[in-house]
Amino acid sequence: MTTATPTTDFAAAILPFDRPTIARIAADLANFDGKEVTLMGWLYNKRSSGKLHFLQLRDGTGVIQCVMFKGDVSPELFEAGAAVTQESSIKVTGTVKKDDRSPIGFEIGVTDFAVLHEATDYPITPKEHGVAFLMDNRHLWLRSAKQQAIVKIRAELVSAIRNYFDGQGFTLVDAPIFTPNACEGTTNLFETDYFDSKAYLTQSGQLYMEAAAAAVGKAYCFGPTFRAEKSKTRRHLTEFWMVEPEVAFMDLAGDMDLAEDFVCAIVQHVVQTCRRELEVLERDISKLESIKKPFPRISYDEAIKLLNEHGKDVPWGEDFGADEETTISEQFDRPVMIHRYPKDIKAFYMKGDPENEKVALCVDMIAPEGYGEMIGGGQREDDADKLLAGIKEHNLPEDAFSWYTDVRQYGSFPHAGFGLGLERTVAWICGIHHVRETIPFPRLMDRLSP
Repeated sequence: MTTATPTTDFAAAILPFDRPTIARIAADLANFDGKEVTLMGWLYNKRSSGKLHFLQLRDGTGVIQCVMFKGDVSPELFEAGAAVTQESSIKVTGTVKKDDRSPIGFEIGVTDFAVLHEATDYPITPKEHGVAFLMDNRHLWLRSAKQQAIVKIRAELVSAIRNYFDGQGFTLVDAPIFTPNACEGTTNLFETDYFDSKAYLTQSGQLYMEAAAAAVGKAYCFGPTFRAEKSKTRRHLTEFWMVEPEVAFMDLAGDMDLAEDFVCAIVQHVVQTCRRELEVLERDISKLESIKKPFPRISYDEAIKLLNEHGKDVPWGEDFGADEETTISEQFDRPVMIHRYPKDIKAFYMKGDPENEKVALCVDMIAPEGYGEMIGGGQREDDADKLLAGIKEHNLPEDAFSWYTDVRQYGSFPHAGFGLGLERTVAWICGIHHVRETIPFPRLMDRLSP
């Protein structure tokens, strides 16, 4: 039995790179059962009962109950266990004990204990807190169980996205953050000084992926994008991440096939690898398990008819807002793909339908359960003259797009692609009401910190 006193000693926190973690022990419990291990992390919660302290330690890979029995440690250590505060960093040594009552199958019988740093007056307590307070303390809120679950699901989704495209023969091509031009329109750009000229934070890497597709055939970029939209809805951030594939010699039908296969793959990957995190979030996993091909595909005209049938008076030619997208999504148990919107409400680079020039060869994928548009894409205009006419029609500076029109001047080719918004996808998969919780440090119209 040790008699060491608790101490603030960061040198004591140095352990080998391959040290035991909660997740590692849980994955190999047969080999760890009955053995002494040392774990380090933070005190998530605690309760005491007479001669016992139940210390919940979290180490970033999980949470484990560490049971400190008064007869197994010195009086000083038992007193330290009683006094340790929430979120203090601690070091616990003890014996791994298999316990079927534990959510992860084992607990730790404490033989030694040290406080590495005592946290005082930790602001986030088990009581209810308002959203503004939690967002002001976002750097600490991330430590909570649900926020950790969201962060891990996001990370796994990012991995699944990269693995999907890498496995399908795509080449990752990084698009610039500073751009000289607009992709989705000039009204929601963040402008910045760029030496002796002006630059803008990118709205999308799509235009660059079109050029990349001419080089590598199948390209994708994945990174942050920025929209200076003065919107306070639950679906909008000013900084968010998009993955944008672009494929040479692909049409709208192929684009929809790719988007459908992609979404099925990444959702099922998360269901398989993040079941515990989804359960922490109390997500109805059966709704995600049903996300399988084929997805329903309806034209814009059919969507208008559906909306009218459900009491939404939307005239032909108008874009769909959040209410309309929710109404449409409620009619299906999986994402629905709406194609061939009016050309006048789509971006200048969208190719017109040869069979009806009033509509564009475009598609939006609407997520189920009212989460809105998660994918926007389509076939791009490959005729240089028509593309230039579109640039002029949208009152965009021709010189800023000279490089973009060059793609059509030197070996033009049919091509298509799409962009998937990561945060909306995370919100849907996690069942979160607002996208502000889907990114570690959100940027909103009224929030630039922490």
